Amino acid sequence: MLTQAVKSYVEMRRACGCTFRIQSCLLRRFAEFSDERGERFVRTCTAVEWAGAAPSVYQRARRLNNVIRLSRYLRAEDTRHELPHAVFGTDKRPRRVPYIFSSEDIQRLVGAAARSGYRTLRRETYSTLFSLLACTGLRVSEAINLRYGDIGPDGLVIRCSKFKKTRLVPVHETTIAALEAYLHRRRSYAPFDDHVFISLRRKPLRLGDVDRAFRLLVEKLGLQHRPGTLQPSPHSLRHTFSVRALETCPADRDHVTKHTVALSTYLGHSSVAATFWYLQGTPQLMTSIAQRCEHFVTGGRS
Repeated sequence: MLTQAVKSYVEMRRACGCTFRIQSCLLRRFAEFSDERGERFVRTCTAVEWAGAAPSVYQRARRLNNVIRLSRYLRAEDTRHELPHAVFGTDKRPRRVPYIFSSEDIQRLVGAAARSGYRTLRRETYSTLFSLLACTGLRVSEAINLRYGDIGPDGLVIRCSKFKKTRLVPVHETTIAALEAYLHRRRSYAPFDDHVFISLRRKPLRLGDVDRAFRLLVEKLGLQHRPGTLQPSPHSLRHTFSVRALETCPADRDHVTKHTVALSTYLGHSSVAATFWYLQGTPQLMTSIAQRCEHFVTGGRS
C-alpha cells in the first residue's frame, strides 16, 4: 500500500533537512485515499480525483504537484507508479513586489521609535531593533532570538534560523558599538535573561510585539504602500537592505554573480533564487537590468 511508500519518502525529505509538515499531511491523505481503493501504486486518475476535491485551483495544484514529486521518487525503483501531468498548473503563487523604504523613511522610523511610548527601555529596544534590521537584513525572528553570547568582535552568530542553519553575520563596528550601548542599560533591567531584546514584561520580545509596534509607527508616519506591493512590515527592512546591497554591485557579469551569491549566503537564503526575487524591488535595479539587456542585444553599439 502507498502509506508505507509515503512514510519512506517523508523520512528521506526530512533527512535532507526539510521540515515537510504540510506536504507530509497532504501525502498521507492521498495514501489513505488510494488505500481505500485498494491501489498499491500511484495512479493518475486517482491523483487527479483526489487533488480535484480541493476548494481552490491553487490548492488543487499544490495537492497534485506534491503527488507528482512523490511519484518521481517512487518511479526510480518501480516504474509501475504513474506520473501525473500538472493539469491544475503550478503550485507557486506569484510574489508581489516588496515594499522598499527610502533612507529618509528609515531614519524617520527609527527616530519615531526612539520617541514613542513612555520614557522607558521600550524606546531604546525598538529603535535599536529596527536599526539592526535595517543595517543587517536579519529576519525578525533571528534578531529577537539573539543572546548576549551571540555578539562578538567578528559579528553576530545566528543560531538555527529559518532553515535550521547557523551562520555568522559580519557587521560594522558601529553596529556592535550601538548594541553594546543598548545592552549597558538593558542588562540591569532583566538581569536573569540573556536575550538581547526584551519587552516591558522583562521577557523576550515576541513577533506579535514587534509587528504591533512597527504598524503603529508606520501609521503615525503615514507611510503608504504602492499598488501591487506588499504592505510595509518589519520584514520590509530586510527587503530594503537586500535591494540596496544589490544596487551597489558593479554591472558586469562576474561581479553580479559573486555579489549575489555572497548576499544570498549573508541573508541565510536556502537558494540564490530567493535573492534574485529582490532584483525587481526598485526602479534603479530594473533600469540597470534593462540597460544591460539593451547593451547585450545591440552588441555593445548603444
